[in-house]
Amino acid sequence: MPRKKANGKSGDKKIYLLDTSVLLHSPEAMFAFRENDVVLPLVVLDELDNFKKGSTELNRNARWVINQLDELRAQGPVNEGVTLRDGGTLRVDIGQMRKLDTLIPPGFAHNVDNRILATALGIKSETPERKVVIVTKDINMRVKAEALGLSAEDYRHDQIVELSEMYSGHREVVTTEEVLEELYEHKSIPVDAVDPGPVPLTPHEFVMLRASGGAITRYDSTTHSLHQVREMRHDIWGLRPLNREQRYALEILLDDNIPLVTLAGKAGTGKTILAIAVGLHKVCQEKTHRKLAIYRPVIPMGRDLGYLPGTEQEKLSPWMQPIFDNLEYLLSEGGGAGGGDKNGGRKGGGGANNSGTSRIEYLQESNVLDIRALAYIRGRSLPQQFIIVDEAQNLTPHEAKTIITRAGQGTKLVFTGDPYQIDHPYLDSTSNGLTHIVEKFKDHPIAAHVTLVKGERSPLAEIASQIMEN
Repeated sequence: MPRKKANGKSGDKKIYLLDTSVLLHSPEAMFAFRENDVVLPLVVLDELDNFKKGSTELNRNARWVINQLDELRAQGPVNEGVTLRDGGTLRVDIGQMRKLDTLIPPGFAHNVDNRILATALGIKSETPERKVVIVTKDINMRVKAEALGLSAEDYRHDQIVELSEMYSGHREVVTTEEVLEELYEHKSIPVDAVDPGPVPLTPHEFVMLRASGGAITRYDSTTHSLHQVREMRHDIWGLRPLNREQRYALEILLDDNIPLVTLAGKAGTGKTILAIAVGLHKVCQEKTHRKLAIYRPVIPMGRDLGYLPGTEQEKLSPWMQPIFDNLEYLLSEGGGAGGGDKNGGRKGGGGANNSGTSRIEYLQESNVLDIRALAYIRGRSLPQQFIIVDEAQNLTPHEAKTIITRAGQGTKLVFTGDPYQIDHPYLDSTSNGLTHIVEKFKDHPIAAHVTLVKGERSPLAEIASQIMEN
């Protein structure tokens, strides 16, 4: 029997039935429901058993859950329920399995989702005074549950912020002519000289001050002042910013005092090409870093590539082609220090050609450029590198943490991605690793973020993204 609250009835406590998808996404989920009771249908353990072999994050999560259940087993029979640290209980339900024929119409019992739903129906009928909630990352299963009169929810414990409210890294503030004149004269002003609004400024946040004219500033949280951002006098590896957000991005990418940078934006806004251009600049020209490393998740992250034919680079080629496209363009002849890109302006001319490919090979052979899948980063220590992690919206928060903790002395980490375009089956715009990094680090001077808005790939691409968005 569920343990009663000291200040209420046992009926006040909810029963949360967890789907396999929740445990594979966040194995700590079975401890996240405080004083409420958690139920795992027996068929969920069968599914976890199918996932336990392998090297992907899903496989590791499955093994972690199984090990935790084994430890809980020492406290008592898990089929009767064991007490968790926050006062709730966890049990593996086997009773409803014996009644499947009465809970599911003939022919439907072979479906795992239907068996989990049947378990919820059985528990609900036995404890009508308790609210039974199915927690699942599977949208279709939530629809089926509602159709059966069951309560169903997404797992929201790790959903950090609504995407529309995510920190953008920049804002506009209306001010006076006198304030702008003081800024032009002294190159900085106290933050108290302007009214930034109800939301406090964060370290390295960009503020566009507007009166009859305008000026771009960046907030210094140490001196509590706004410093004017000067116009760039030189291109970066043949690129120049085409809009204000790209200017912001280059400013924080070039700042060696900021070891963690996040760039978010839809396709075509230039986030990846700008990061690669600055990486080449830092490694090949300024030589502040000894290597440019570019990583990209293979979905699912860590997927075994050994069954594909060819060398490692040939196996990775389909997944890494967008990176190679940008590198070929930057390293092709006719673009000053390098080439250019349709996402950022370029001085000179010349498109991608074979010389771009040969220069990529030369940099790789010289151990200056490293392009790999993220499966290879676990366990490594990466000092003095300029590291770009592309498509970071397909990382789980745990994977993002794993990558950041790999950074050695003198390393700069750049995460780029589009929170609107997620391919991972158990992530969404509010629970992915990129969104978590942005929100968790926004108050730390060690990190900076910019959300890019305007597409610069081509007029056609920009118009298509607007008129075909819905």
